[in-house]
Amino acid sequence: MPNLDKCKKLILEIAEVGSQNPNPPLINDLFPFRHYFDDKGNLMQKKLSEIDGLWTRREILTRFLFLQAVLDQGPDIEGIRKLLKDVTNNLYKKEVRILHRPLDFFKEVGFSVDEILQNHETIKKLRAEDWARENKSTANRYNLFMDNAKQVLGYAVYRWGVPLAVPYLLEKDLQKNNQTSTEPLVDFIESFESSEIMSEQIKDNVRYGLGKAIGDKAAHLFAKWFVYTFNLGRKNYNSWGNLSYELPFDSNVGRVLFRTGYLLELTNLNDLESWQVIQKNAGKGGKHYIRVTNLRGQKVDIGDENFKKNYDDIAMNFLHTKKRSPKNIEIQQTVNALLLNSQYGIGQLDDGIIHIGTNFCRNHDAPLCKNCPLKNLCEGYNNKNELIDEYRT
Repeated sequence: MPNLDKCKKLILEIAEVGSQNPNPPLINDLFPFRHYFDDKGNLMQKKLSEIDGLWTRREILTRFLFLQAVLDQGPDIEGIRKLLKDVTNNLYKKEVRILHRPLDFFKEVGFSVDEILQNHETIKKLRAEDWARENKSTANRYNLFMDNAKQVLGYAVYRWGVPLAVPYLLEKDLQKNNQTSTEPLVDFIESFESSEIMSEQIKDNVRYGLGKAIGDKAAHLFAKWFVYTFNLGRKNYNSWGNLSYELPFDSNVGRVLFRTGYLLELTNLNDLESWQVIQKNAGKGGKHYIRVTNLRGQKVDIGDENFKKNYDDIAMNFLHTKKRSPKNIEIQQTVNALLLNSQYGIGQLDDGIIHIGTNFCRNHDAPLCKNCPLKNLCEGYNNKNELIDEYRT
């Protein structure tokens, strides 16, 4: 049986780190949002329903975060966020108002493509050397277009165009039905029972889903920003609260939860290998590769009745993924159950993992373990150094 006290202590400690080191997208200095934040950089929550053009501030912010979630999947988050910020600012200065008028992006596709290409080159000059040093790579491999694509048009139309087209299609559908709304994207997002179901539908919905333009991690990241980081939601339910969506599973999550021993408390190496979460000798430098996205949906046996009660509550009343007590426990949802009745949510946990993963638990052979806030709890650091030495994400 897993040591749940150890697991909970670790998860709460990571969430505490996150509460002290929040990781919001820095959007207060974007041209479209210059009046949305106060002098201290805080979003003015009471003014979210105010009209900006044809839409509310809440709607415009949601459109931007929707776009950012799609783009926020590349190898250098700092560079990607700067690219999005600079392109958006420059387009707005040219009256290409892609959030207020999504069709502008396509009508002025020449401007759009030029801005993406030019700003990518500028950011590459600024970021490539630092990125290469931090990741034990080479500067000429720096590329923000994802999938190692070099063609800007495909990147612009697919990664930028698809999320910008969703609110436009929602608007046109309302007009077709003789309806109006100042928050069409927000209405769509909040039409589902929980933010977890919403995160699935923004990817899989037949008419409005982003499909392969967005991954599970990015969909959950959007849920985090909408629910927790910017508190844009209009619903005050558990199913739209801080435990109502899954942890965004990315490489940082894989490293931190594997190296610290969390995953090995709940399962074992044989299972992780059979699930292709651990792929032997398939990582950088011939190390074992951790593909944490393959963990989602895998079942674990935890015989603790109190934990099972909490997990049932999470599955049925927060995530709304089950109508009745589930027979099996999905491993990626265990953190929600451990956080239940604490002061923390998935947002703080994810911020903590981002802080630890990018500053200490780095993806190479010299992570900064001695300075890591988890060093006293980390199984890899204290007892099983091979969890750090032999595995990469």
